[in-house]
Amino acid sequence: MSIENIIGKGIRGALGVVTGGLSESVIGIVEGALGPEAEKLPPEARMRLEAELAREVTKREMAGHTASLEAERALTQRIGELEGTAKDLKGMPVLGPIMLFLRGSQRPVWGFGTLYLDYMVFSQEWPLPPDSAVESAFYAVNFLVLGFLFGERAMKNVMPQLTRVLSARTMPADLSPGGRVPTL
Repeated sequence: MSIENIIGKGIRGALGVVTGGLSESVIGIVEGALGPEAEKLPPEARMRLEAELAREVTKREMAGHTASLEAERALTQRIGELEGTAKDLKGMPVLGPIMLFLRGSQRPVWGFGTLYLDYMVFSQEWPLPPDSAVESAFYAVNFLVLGFLFGERAMKNVMPQLTRVLSARTMPADLSPGGRVPTL
Protein backbone atom coordinates (compact mmCIF):
# COMPACT_ATOMS: atom_id res chain seq x y z
CA MET A 1 0.00 0.00 0.00
CA SER A 2 1.48 3.36 -1.02
CA ILE A 3 1.79 6.41 1.18
CA GLU A 4 -0.75 8.25 -1.03
CA ASN A 5 -3.37 5.59 -0.30
CA ILE A 6 -2.65 5.75 3.44
CA ILE A 7 -2.91 9.56 3.45
CA GLY A 8 -6.05 9.42 1.30
CA LYS A 9 -7.70 6.97 3.71
CA GLY A 10 -6.66 9.12 6.68
CA ILE A 11 -8.15 12.24 5.11
CA ARG A 12 -11.30 10.31 4.20
CA GLY A 13 -11.69 9.14 7.78
CA ALA A 14 -11.25 12.67 9.12
CA LEU A 15 -13.75 14.05 6.61
CA GLY A 16 -16.19 11.32 7.58
CA VAL A 17 -15.96 12.37 11.23
CA VAL A 18 -16.44 16.06 10.41
CA THR A 19 -19.34 15.59 7.98
CA GLY A 20 -21.05 12.67 9.68
CA GLY A 21 -20.08 10.19 6.96
CA LEU A 22 -21.83 12.12 4.18
CA SER A 23 -18.61 12.96 2.34
CA GLU A 24 -17.66 9.26 2.33
CA SER A 25 -20.96 8.29 0.71
CA VAL A 26 -20.64 11.08 -1.90
CA ILE A 27 -17.10 9.94 -2.71
CA GLY A 28 -18.37 6.38 -3.05
CA ILE A 29 -21.06 7.56 -5.48
CA VAL A 30 -18.48 9.44 -7.57
CA GLU A 31 -16.18 6.39 -7.62
CA GLY A 32 -19.12 4.22 -8.66
CA ALA A 33 -20.01 6.64 -11.45
CA LEU A 34 -16.42 6.77 -12.72
CA GLY A 35 -16.04 2.99 -12.54
CA PRO A 36 -12.57 1.76 -13.56
CA GLU A 37 -11.56 5.34 -14.40
CA ALA A 38 -11.47 6.10 -10.65
CA GLU A 39 -8.41 3.88 -10.24
CA LYS A 40 -6.60 5.82 -13.00
CA LEU A 41 -6.93 9.16 -11.21
CA PRO A 42 -3.62 10.41 -9.84
CA PRO A 43 -3.54 10.57 -6.02
CA GLU A 44 -3.30 14.39 -6.05
CA ALA A 45 -6.40 14.71 -8.24
CA ARG A 46 -8.24 12.18 -6.09
CA MET A 47 -7.39 14.11 -2.91
CA ARG A 48 -8.46 17.42 -4.54
CA LEU A 49 -11.77 15.80 -5.56
CA GLU A 50 -12.33 14.48 -2.05
CA ALA A 51 -11.50 17.87 -0.51
CA GLU A 52 -13.83 19.70 -2.92
CA LEU A 53 -16.66 17.26 -2.23
CA ALA A 54 -16.11 17.63 1.51
CA ARG A 55 -16.20 21.44 1.20
CA GLU A 56 -19.47 21.27 -0.73
CA VAL A 57 -21.04 18.87 1.76
CA THR A 58 -19.95 21.06 4.68
CA LYS A 59 -21.31 24.17 2.94
CA ARG A 60 -24.70 22.48 2.42
CA GLU A 61 -24.80 21.26 6.02
CA MET A 62 -24.02 24.76 7.28
CA ALA A 63 -26.80 26.19 5.11
CA GLY A 64 -29.20 23.67 6.64
CA HIS A 65 -28.09 24.55 10.18
CA THR A 66 -28.43 28.28 9.43
CA ALA A 67 -31.95 27.79 8.04
CA SER A 68 -32.90 25.77 11.11
CA LEU A 69 -31.55 28.47 13.43
CA GLU A 70 -33.43 31.20 11.56
CA ALA A 71 -36.66 29.19 11.75
CA GLU A 72 -36.19 28.73 15.50
CA ARG A 73 -35.58 32.46 15.97
CA ALA A 74 -38.69 33.32 13.95
CA LEU A 75 -40.78 30.93 16.03
CA THR A 76 -39.45 32.38 19.29
CA GLN A 77 -40.20 35.89 18.06
CA ARG A 78 -43.71 34.89 16.97
CA ILE A 79 -44.43 33.28 20.35
CA GLY A 80 -43.24 36.48 22.06
CA GLU A 81 -45.57 38.54 19.90
CA LEU A 82 -48.57 36.30 20.54
CA GLU A 83 -48.09 35.51 24.23
CA GLY A 84 -46.29 38.62 25.40
CA THR A 85 -43.02 38.91 27.24
CA ALA A 86 -41.90 39.71 30.77
CA LYS A 87 -41.27 43.28 29.59
CA ASP A 88 -44.96 43.58 28.71
CA LEU A 89 -45.97 42.37 32.17
CA LYS A 90 -43.76 44.94 33.89
CA GLY A 91 -45.88 47.66 32.32
CA MET A 92 -48.98 46.54 34.21
CA PRO A 93 -49.10 48.34 37.58
CA VAL A 94 -50.51 45.81 40.08
CA LEU A 95 -51.04 42.56 38.20
CA GLY A 96 -47.68 42.69 36.40
CA PRO A 97 -45.42 41.91 39.38
CA ILE A 98 -47.89 39.29 40.65
CA MET A 99 -47.95 37.58 37.25
CA LEU A 100 -44.15 37.68 37.04
CA PHE A 101 -43.89 36.09 40.48
CA LEU A 102 -46.42 33.36 39.62
CA ARG A 103 -44.74 32.75 36.29
CA GLY A 104 -41.32 32.43 37.94
CA SER A 105 -42.56 30.18 40.75
CA GLN A 106 -44.13 27.56 38.45
CA ARG A 107 -41.09 25.30 38.16
CA PRO A 108 -40.16 25.24 41.84
CA VAL A 109 -43.76 24.62 42.95
CA TRP A 110 -44.35 21.81 40.47
CA GLY A 111 -40.86 20.37 41.00
CA PHE A 112 -41.00 20.26 44.79
CA GLY A 113 -44.64 19.13 44.69
CA THR A 114 -43.70 16.19 42.50
CA LEU A 115 -40.67 15.48 44.68
CA TYR A 116 -42.95 15.34 47.75
CA LEU A 117 -45.44 13.13 45.91
CA ASP A 118 -42.65 10.77 44.83
CA TYR A 119 -41.23 10.63 48.34
CA MET A 120 -44.61 9.79 49.84
CA VAL A 121 -45.33 7.08 47.26
CA PHE A 122 -41.87 5.49 47.20
CA SER A 123 -41.57 5.51 50.99
CA GLN A 124 -44.90 3.66 51.13
CA GLU A 125 -46.57 6.44 53.15
CA TRP A 126 -49.15 6.63 50.36
CA PRO A 127 -49.31 3.14 48.88
CA LEU A 128 -50.71 3.01 45.37
CA PRO A 129 -53.04 0.17 44.45
CA PRO A 130 -51.28 -1.84 41.72
CA ASP A 131 -52.68 -1.65 38.18
CA SER A 132 -55.09 1.14 39.11
CA ALA A 133 -55.97 4.49 37.62
CA VAL A 134 -54.26 6.17 40.56
CA GLU A 135 -50.97 4.44 39.74
CA SER A 136 -51.32 5.43 36.08
CA ALA A 137 -52.05 9.02 37.08
CA PHE A 138 -48.98 9.01 39.35
CA TYR A 139 -46.71 8.01 36.45
CA ALA A 140 -48.43 10.43 34.07
CA VAL A 141 -47.94 13.36 36.46
CA ASN A 142 -44.29 12.41 36.94
CA PHE A 143 -43.64 12.22 33.20
CA LEU A 144 -45.43 15.47 32.46
CA VAL A 145 -43.83 17.49 35.25
CA LEU A 146 -40.35 16.02 34.95
CA GLY A 147 -40.54 16.16 31.16
CA PHE A 148 -41.26 19.87 31.23
CA LEU A 149 -38.78 20.61 34.00
CA PHE A 150 -35.85 18.57 32.78
CA GLY A 151 -36.63 18.17 29.11
CA GLU A 152 -36.51 15.48 26.52
CA ARG A 153 -33.01 14.26 27.36
CA ALA A 154 -33.99 13.25 30.88
CA MET A 155 -37.02 11.40 29.58
CA LYS A 156 -34.88 9.55 27.01
CA ASN A 157 -32.56 8.43 29.81
CA VAL A 158 -35.33 7.30 32.16
CA MET A 159 -37.82 5.77 29.71
CA PRO A 160 -35.87 2.56 28.87
CA GLN A 161 -35.43 1.67 32.54
CA LEU A 162 -39.05 2.43 33.40
CA THR A 163 -40.28 0.39 30.44
CA ARG A 164 -38.10 -2.51 31.57
CA VAL A 165 -39.38 -2.30 35.15
CA LEU A 166 -43.04 -2.00 34.15
CA SER A 167 -42.81 -4.84 31.61
CA ALA A 168 -41.07 -7.02 34.20
CA ARG A 169 -43.91 -6.38 36.65
CA THR A 170 -46.41 -7.84 34.19
CA MET A 171 -44.11 -10.70 33.12
CA PRO A 172 -44.26 -14.01 35.01
CA ALA A 173 -41.29 -14.49 37.35
CA ASP A 174 -39.95 -17.52 35.46
CA LEU A 175 -39.71 -15.47 32.22
CA SER A 176 -38.10 -12.37 33.70
CA PRO A 177 -34.30 -11.93 33.60
CA GLY A 178 -32.75 -13.78 36.51
CA GLY A 179 -36.07 -15.40 37.44
CA ARG A 180 -37.17 -12.50 39.65
CA VAL A 181 -39.48 -9.55 39.13
CA PRO A 182 -37.96 -6.14 39.93
CA THR A 183 -40.10 -3.81 41.97
CA LEU A 184 -40.24 -0.06 42.19
